[in-house]
Amino acid sequence: MKTTLGRRTRILAATTATAGLVLVAGCSSDDGGSGKKTAAGGVELVKAGQLTTCTHLPYPPFQSEIDGKVQGFDVALIDLVAKDLGVKQEILDTPFENFKTGAFLNSGECDLAAAGMTITDERKKNVDFSDPYFEATQAVLVDKKSGISSFADLKGKKVGAQAQTTGEDYAKSKGLDPVSFESSDAVLNGLRTGQVEAVVIDYPVVQGWLKDKANAAAFEVAEQVNTGEQYGVTVKKGNDKLREVINKAIKDAKADGTYKKLYEQWIGPYDESAASPSPAA
Repeated sequence: MKTTLGRRTRILAATTATAGLVLVAGCSSDDGGSGKKTAAGGVELVKAGQLTTCTHLPYPPFQSEIDGKVQGFDVALIDLVAKDLGVKQEILDTPFENFKTGAFLNSGECDLAAAGMTITDERKKNVDFSDPYFEATQAVLVDKKSGISSFADLKGKKVGAQAQTTGEDYAKSKGLDPVSFESSDAVLNGLRTGQVEAVVIDYPVVQGWLKDKANAAAFEVAEQVNTGEQYGVTVKKGNDKLREVINKAIKDAKADGTYKKLYEQWIGPYDESAASPSPAA
């Protein structure tokens, strides 16, 4: 997901299947002109009346623009957090580098970051993660005529991956020298146009691609690789109040069936292992 740090950021309104929920902006306040903006439970927000989410577009099925509005699994999940806070969610499209460093959280431009982001020890040095909300595997996607049937077959092949992602890291760790693409759309286009013979990327992204009949006719998953990855939402170091609200929203969604409903809507047939209750270390 590599982009230049100078890339223009964009504010986008979020809408999902949960958008019908009443999001009451009036529940937040500016504390006596002190500059602090608080929502339900005393959670301090960077802007009154809204929960500002940093993400990087596109990354379907977690977040992408559909009919001019940002939608996806992550967007819907964070809408639940916004509802609990009594505010609305606004999305800021930003370079992926800031998710590793926490730059936009530290500068007060975003309250949290949700971008299909794997929890890693390296990233924990700069940001605090919520409890895991998704179990992810990597997938090897190939042209059906490629003759590639496993990850092992990638040796000596031209392989693509999304820059700055764990898929790219995994490919490199196995001795491959992947071609880096800026976005998931660019990764798929690289495979479609023959720039690469295979791609390594998160399996849920591949699931989304294969919902398209043309993609399903041309490409297939050669292998799924279980790398033990879990996705988490990040907040600024020490922002325990917001992190607790996020954790509660995730827990409640898993308990009341909302998580399953959103999973089936955005990703596909529900996989029980995706809702692992194990907390972040």
